[in-house]
Amino acid sequence: MKKLTSYLALQCACISLFAQMQVKTVNGTVEGVQEKSGVTSFKGIPFAQPPIGELRWKEPQPVNNWTGVRKCDAFAYNGMQKKVFGDMGFRSAGMSEDCLYLNVWVPEGKPKAKLPVLVYFYGGGFVAGDGSEARYDGESMAKRGIIALTVNYRLGVFGFMAHPELTKESAHHASGNYGLLDQNAALRWVRENIAAFGGDPKKVTIAGESAGSISVSAQMVSPLSKNLINGAIGESGAMIAPTLPAVPLADAEANGMKFMQQAGAKTLAELRAIPANELLEMASKQGTPPVSSATLDGYFLTKTPLQTFMAGEQAKVPLLVGWNSAEIPYQALMWGEAPTPENYAKKVKGLYGDKADEVLKLYPGNNQEEVIKSATELASDRFISYSTWKWSDVQATKSNKPVYRYQFSKPRPPMTAAMGNAKAGLAGGVIKDDGKKPEAPKQPAPYAGAAHASEIEYAMGNLATNTTYAWTPEDYKVSETMETYFANFIKTGNPNGGALPKWLPVTPGKPANYIDINVQTKPRVESSQLRGRYLFLDKEYNK
Repeated sequence: MKKLTSYLALQCACISLFAQMQVKTVNGTVEGVQEKSGVTSFKGIPFAQPPIGELRWKEPQPVNNWTGVRKCDAFAYNGMQKKVFGDMGFRSAGMSEDCLYLNVWVPEGKPKAKLPVLVYFYGGGFVAGDGSEARYDGESMAKRGIIALTVNYRLGVFGFMAHPELTKESAHHASGNYGLLDQNAALRWVRENIAAFGGDPKKVTIAGESAGSISVSAQMVSPLSKNLINGAIGESGAMIAPTLPAVPLADAEANGMKFMQQAGAKTLAELRAIPANELLEMASKQGTPPVSSATLDGYFLTKTPLQTFMAGEQAKVPLLVGWNSAEIPYQALMWGEAPTPENYAKKVKGLYGDKADEVLKLYPGNNQEEVIKSATELASDRFISYSTWKWSDVQATKSNKPVYRYQFSKPRPPMTAAMGNAKAGLAGGVIKDDGKKPEAPKQPAPYAGAAHASEIEYAMGNLATNTTYAWTPEDYKVSETMETYFANFIKTGNPNGGALPKWLPVTPGKPANYIDINVQTKPRVESSQLRGRYLFLDKEYNK
């Protein structure tokens, strides 16, 4: 009898565990997988119909219902793209236009309360990326009591091409922005379904890095999305010039017409009939008209994001935002020239003309060491740091909600011995030495800061998933600090708590408070020179 009782108890426990792994969404039941940590993951849940055939270049359509139980134990397809960044590693089922899926990580056990939700958008310049990348995994956040999601969206020509015929056939008289509309569809899916997973649909924080961060800023200003979110996290990037700004619809349509002509298609039907792989190759050729920019379509974006922020018409939510101390190396400004004061001054003069002296005071270069530092900062500001600063500044001024600004300055450790002669590339990539290419002339070492995209694994608690680098106890300490700040913010709208260094929000009209995240994480106040850099660039980009 005792053995029978034990057996029945075990069976009940198994049935209970199995039941917890199934969730009934509005479209059908999904079944997840319990990870070793106790977190349950649901991979490859469709949130829209496959955008193929007639649905290519249409806004995402509601997903079809299914019967029975859909097993969600593997990542679905990644969107159509070329391999352009060396730091991306996908675990997807392959590449396809059929890519509109999301992944959910749920804390162990059946949630007893409505849990906060994190929706993360990947980076990749709107031409690359996938929600299956290990650095974005939500398992670590789920262990902290947060339901975490990664979301796929269309890229490149598939996600952003505009055309007059597409505008005409649209019920909203708009075209382009399909990738951003995919993100909006995922947010609407969260609003409808996340309660079934134990989440609170009124406690949703969106986050992302690079193009994902730019996406966060865009969702904040879109009339379609701004009421679907309750907090925002931006890691390096906003849709503010010069960082991937949205272009006027007429310009985007003109580029779409040029692309159609170049592709040899006379009608949209012919263009839609071109196989996806062939279309990708066409769009990737040098000299192809740009068809991967966000568009001021009058539907998803009714104004430029900056205009919406300035008008105070964006989502009025807490914002945690920042950038890295060395987003791109000094070589991006010097273009192969040695980092001497003479060469640096010449580059600055070529960029800013009679304002060069003012720039050289803000970004001084009196010796090689100073040139390397200043050229790194100027290149990084022009690339992505200024737009992120502007976002934080205008949100603090126009929202009456707290804005928490950071700088991430922890350099990555050396690569592991298994990586051989590989070295770091631009935008966080990795360049592997195959021994075939001639060695480039040696340049002085880059400025010892944090490169673009290097903070992702720290913020999401995923250092161990990246075997490229020889992580140290110091790296795990920094990750613990950064992830705890992020998790606190997702839960409460405030990153502070426990023994963490006090992180003060930005005070409008005063030198901005920010936190410097490194081995020794410290609160700081924006210096007059640092603020002067951004005020100078502000005048340059908003004439």
